[in-house]
Parts: sequence; structure tokens; C-alpha cells
Amino acid sequence: MPTYRDPLKPSNSYPVYKVQTCSGQPLEVFTTSGESVYVQPATTAGDAFGRSRVVEPYTIFDSQHRYQQNSKWATTTGVSGTTSYQVNESAVHLTTTTGSGDYIYRETKRVFPYQPGKSFLSMSSFVFAAGKSNLRQRVGLFSSGNGIFFEQSGTTNNIVLRSSVNGTVVETRIPQSSWNYDQFNGSGVTERTLDPTKANIFWIDIEWLGVGDVRTGFVVDGRPEIAHIFHGDNINDTTYMTTAILPLRQEIENVGATASNSTAKQICGTVISEGGYDPRGLGGTIGHPVNAKYDLTATGVLYPISAIRLKSTRPDAAVVLAGISLVGATNNAFYNWQLVAGGTSSGGTWTSAGSTSSVEYNITATGFVLGAGRVITEGYAVGSNQGSTVIDLPRTDLLKYQLERNSFTGTQDELTLLVASDTAGADVIAAINWEEITE
Repeated sequence: MPTYRDPLKPSNSYPVYKVQTCSGQPLEVFTTSGESVYVQPATTAGDAFGRSRVVEPYTIFDSQHRYQQNSKWATTTGVSGTTSYQVNESAVHLTTTTGSGDYIYRETKRVFPYQPGKSFLSMSSFVFAAGKSNLRQRVGLFSSGNGIFFEQSGTTNNIVLRSSVNGTVVETRIPQSSWNYDQFNGSGVTERTLDPTKANIFWIDIEWLGVGDVRTGFVVDGRPEIAHIFHGDNINDTTYMTTAILPLRQEIENVGATASNSTAKQICGTVISEGGYDPRGLGGTIGHPVNAKYDLTATGVLYPISAIRLKSTRPDAAVVLAGISLVGATNNAFYNWQLVAGGTSSGGTWTSAGSTSSVEYNITATGFVLGAGRVITEGYAVGSNQGSTVIDLPRTDLLKYQLERNSFTGTQDELTLLVASDTAGADVIAAINWEEITE
């Protein structure tokens, strides 16, 4: 006999023979005893706070692989796990052999700043390999310590909430048969039977504030449909996970020997703050003393004037560049400046920006290697006694200048201001300002 489980009152379930719906959502449940029970529908027409989804969403992050594995992700592999880019699919294949211990983890280099009171929405498109004994696959918004993800372990589908609020990682694993809204087995509201070996979009929206609900599900015919809701308010005696500031991540792993090779596909991902986003972090700044100008010894050489990065003890902090000021102190000298993400400075001293700060800086470096780094913006200035060159960063684009890290290697990417001059021995001073969104 089928049952209907009320998503807003998970302990209530009813043996039913008919469900009256409105816009595809359960509205009235008729039980086998003839009783009619009104059920408030859990609709995705509203965001995580129940506000109508009529405002323009603010995209914090998006990822697609049109021409290559893009540089927004870090990858780690074990034993014989490999990745390969498929240009015609615009996807990355994650492949394990049959050997125990093969794995591929891919995680964004950024964590995504959640703002209290705003619905926090993530979407990940994927294809899993066929489920088999000893194969585990995951996709979602999660790190090694916290987050939410869809998991297939063997042939069992789960939705998992991972939390480190007690100092150790604890996972609340909900099998498909216990999803409290639609079990995606063909008998639910959507009448959809989930097949993870086909392309799907897994979505999550978070009403965090440390205690709110987490709704999870899959997109069905262009509509986000709910599979399971984790309820947090008036239930727990603390936050349900340490933070909602998390990366996107996808994994495939052999937890033992498997019967055949396995390939999962990573396609696209996005993180959205619904109802806008306005960074309101703690400001920070570093700059050269006016009596300790940086000497550009050689003509045309880019020198690392100033650099900032996350502290190794705070790899999951969200810090964005807020502004740059540059003074060419040698009259009539021309200067070229570049802002580079991901290069490597040498020499000088890395100094903490303060005991409460997530940032450290270096204003005395002597060399620089671009390596896998990239120039994200550049410009020109001329030495003059008329004032400084202020480099404006549009506030709507601040997240483009967020500090990144690779959680697998434990390294923090530098954000470096480089300056060259056409005049040997020209002097320059500069300041970098930032906002620490995770205070």
C-alpha cells in the first residue's frame, strides 16, 4: 500500500489511495480510511526563505568546460585514477580502473560566500558510472568536513549531510527509500525514476543561518523538484554544520576492487545567491611605507610589488580584493602594472595581516614566476607629482578577485601586483585593500 510522507512534518505518513495536486504539488491527501488530510505543499516556486523567485539571481560562480578543463577546479587522483577532457561533450571524464583505491576528486579552488538571510542555491550537472559493488560516487556542495551531496554507493542512492560541528566528521546519510518528499522511484509527485547513469542536475538550496532547512533534489523537465529536506530549526541544539561557505565537488572512488572500469562525467556547475549579494566583510589593507619605496632595478622587468594570500590555517575563508592604489614615484617614468592570480613570489617575508585576519602578505619579494598563474587585469601609469593612480574594481565584480586555494595540496594561490618601468631604478609604492567576508 503506498504512503505519503508530509515533507514539512516528516514524522507524519499516511496510507493513501489518491493525492489531489495543485501545479504539480500535493495539496490534499485522501487516506484509505476515507480521511482527507490537508498538506501544505513544499513548492520550489519560492526560494529557501519562501520568497517568490522573481528577483534576478546573483551568480557567485559558474563553470563550464567548453574548450578545456577550466582552471577553476583542483584535481587529485589516486593509484590509477585519471581525468580526460572531451571537447565534443564539453565535459570532463573521471575514470577509475578495477583496482582498489583508485579515485578522482575534483573541487573548486574557491569556496562560495553565503550571506545570512539570502537563499543559497547550487546546481551541478553530472553523469555517474553504472553502480557496482565497491564503487562510490558523489556530487554536490561539500568539502572534506562539511556539506551536502548526492551519493551512489554500490547501487544505493543517498543524499548526505556532512558536518564537523562536534570536531569530527559525522554524516547523516538518507537512502533513497527514506527521502521525505519524492523518492524518485516513479511513484512520487514527479513520477520520475532517477537514473544516475543519465545526465541529471542535482540542486541544493540552503536557508542556513546555522539552523535552517536544506532542500535537495533534481531538475525535472526544467523544474527543480524536491527529493529530500533536512530540517534544522527547533530540532538541533547547535548548528547542523560548521559553515555553508563551501566548494562544489565531485568524486569517484573504488573503496575495494570493482568488476570493471568506471567513468563518471562532470559537466557544469553554478552557485547563486538569490535576491542579490552585497559583500559586507571586515576590511583589510597593506601598503609600502612612504619612506621605503620599491626600487625597479631593471628596465622592463615585472617586479612583485605586493602580494596577498590566504593563511594556511584558514584555507576555507572567503576573501575578495577591494581596491588597489599605485604611485609611480619617479617623475616622467612610465609604468605597466599587472594583477596576477596563481603565480609564485620568491624572496621577502610573508607576514600575517593580524591575528583575526585570514590573510598574509608580502611587500618585500624580489622575484616572481608566472607558472600556471594568469593575468586577470592590467594597466599603465606615469610617474608624476600630481597624485596616485587608483585602480577601480567594480563592486559588482568583486568576487572575480576572490583568493583561491587548492585544498588537496594545502597551497594558497597568491594574488600579486606586478609593476615594470621603462626607467631603470624607478621607484614605486602601492597598497592593496581587501574584504574578509568570513570574519
